[in-house]
Amino acid sequence: MNHRLGGAACALGVMAVMTQLALMREMLCVFSGNELALGVILGNWLLLTGLGSWLGRTASRMRHTERTLALLLLFVALLPLAQVFTLRELRNVVFVRGATIGLSETVTASFLWLAPFCVVSGYMLTLACGALATPQDMSAIGTVYVTDSVGSVLGGALFTYVLVRRLDHFALLSLPALVCLLVAGWLAWHERQYWVVGAAGIMAAGLVVALVAMDVDGATTARLFSGQRVVFRGNSPYGRLVVTESAGQLNFIENGVPVIATHNIEEVEETVHYAMSQRPRAERVLLIAGGVSGTAREILKYGVAEVTYVELDPLIITVGRRFLPESLADPRIRVLNTDGRLFVKHTQETFDVVIVDMPPPSTSQINRFFTSEFFDEAKRVLAPGGVFAFSLGHYENFVSPELARVLASASTTLRRTFRHQLVIPGGRIFFLASDGELYDDIATRIEQAGVSTRLVNGHYLSAVLTPDRLADMQRATAARAAVNTDFNPVLYYYHLMHWMSQFRERYGLWAIVLVSGFAAYLARTRAVPFAIFASGFAASALEVVLLLGFQILCGSVYRQVGVIITVFMAGLAVGAFAATRYRRIGNRVPLAGLALGIALLAAILPAGLKSLEHAPVPIVQAAIALLTLVLASMVGMEFPLATRTSVRDVAGTASRLYTADFTGACLGALLASTLLIPLLGVTATCLLAAGLNAVSAVWLLAGDFR
Repeated sequence: MNHRLGGAACALGVMAVMTQLALMREMLCVFSGNELALGVILGNWLLLTGLGSWLGRTASRMRHTERTLALLLLFVALLPLAQVFTLRELRNVVFVRGATIGLSETVTASFLWLAPFCVVSGYMLTLACGALATPQDMSAIGTVYVTDSVGSVLGGALFTYVLVRRLDHFALLSLPALVCLLVAGWLAWHERQYWVVGAAGIMAAGLVVALVAMDVDGATTARLFSGQRVVFRGNSPYGRLVVTESAGQLNFIENGVPVIATHNIEEVEETVHYAMSQRPRAERVLLIAGGVSGTAREILKYGVAEVTYVELDPLIITVGRRFLPESLADPRIRVLNTDGRLFVKHTQETFDVVIVDMPPPSTSQINRFFTSEFFDEAKRVLAPGGVFAFSLGHYENFVSPELARVLASASTTLRRTFRHQLVIPGGRIFFLASDGELYDDIATRIEQAGVSTRLVNGHYLSAVLTPDRLADMQRATAARAAVNTDFNPVLYYYHLMHWMSQFRERYGLWAIVLVSGFAAYLARTRAVPFAIFASGFAASALEVVLLLGFQILCGSVYRQVGVIITVFMAGLAVGAFAATRYRRIGNRVPLAGLALGIALLAAILPAGLKSLEHAPVPIVQAAIALLTLVLASMVGMEFPLATRTSVRDVAGTASRLYTADFTGACLGALLASTLLIPLLGVTATCLLAAGLNAVSAVWLLAGDFR
């Protein structure tokens, strides 16, 4: 193996995965921060990388491949830094400041913005295959796949466990940039292209000087939030947190979404008093999220003995204590840094009131707090007659059909667990549930408890709880709707449809273009590329299923979720490495066997996850890690084996297979998290992946035995 070219492929893997993680975090800060935007961004990333791989079919005609790789490494080294800079600088130029960006704008802008890096990196993969191989030796394609996967594992692990909490995105992306510049210089030195070596050295020196002497992150963040004073910025495992100050108000903005505002009295008081007025003599209260905003302190007005405040992101707590120390200063507030769902599932404590102060279910992770299973878990930790409360959606004076469907699903799900529920159309729509009595004379009960409020009082509530508004709630929640469950998260889908309905856009054209494009591609695809397409689809879709299952069963504990992702990438590398040892050419039977294996694993995966629902957490963690490793290893083995079925030119074969892999992965990532799982459920999604791979196995065998 040419160690220089192997180093280039590995460096590209490191750069690609770290760039993907950093840029997706940056783009979530611009494109609304929901999972639909995440699916679109990831889908565009994979599609564009596949396009670059397809363009790489011309690499066989290139004479100086190492020199070209060196030049392209110079290009991709600094490109991600430029992308972060331009995204922050142009966000408020291209889009209206403060406006939510719609789906069509997200699709178009992310496609154009990601194109330079993704197309070039995909092209480089095919180019590296052509540089390593001879026309008689296709093993180079598998070798590049292995080294690229190893680089992805290294880059992902460094990003996840070491760098993201310590460095801003500019500093973080500078590290793989320096690696790429080093490898580019190494390649150029061997080719005696000393001017390229000099250029790489100058670029590396300039990058180091810029890191030491300039605060690019601070300057670009300040311009992104012009008109406000940035008082804090930092990364946590869960996203980018920025705290701004404007007219004395502090705003906590995570992944571009405001999560806390210090002058938001309405939100704090409504979150607390609707629930607490039902049980004003409560002794112990559980608050999931939101405590830094002042809700934990507001609960203390009822004289409770203890408020247990559970917050997932440790940075929210740290920054909250720094800027809002009074919010958590009282010794009666017990702060726990863990996943709220995990805490409720395993605690043996009981509470008189449980308040979930989470955002709407715009992601499958948040949706876990609105499912039938979680409602059952919350009821288990409630004292007899205790009250469970959450909010969902905003209501002014009109309930749209999309919002009505959201409310109906939540109400239907809630009725499966609790005998009584009360829906309050405040600034947000609040659901109260209990097996005990619930009272709608909230203002009177607050006054009787001797609690002082600034907004939620008789005057405010008389304007909020009018007969017409209450009738709207009654009509919406009385409608029939699907039950929201962990493995069939329909409420998440309904919320996305409600979010999309707020934009005056027609999505039919996008759907037609997407379906037509993939249909045209598949119509021209042959058996072997289709097998890689099917395995790429299964890899993306089933990884989403495994991550969803892990979060449901074990909680969204960041390090452990990161382990699953790392295991998946490592499995790809291990499987691909094992398959490179296979030397027979032209036999499709092993490839068909792997396709059948993936189909079988996909078919049994839902039942396997269901069987783990009551297992101890360590067993669940080990089982999901093993399933992930097996899936990734089979997917990783397919790619090198597929190269053995062809005797064509290396660049053309690599181009076809990489294009198929990225296209399948694009479709799996785009559909699984945003449509298939929310609308059809985990079982149907897994069966679709199983069906695609079963078809590919039959097709391969039919061609092999003709």
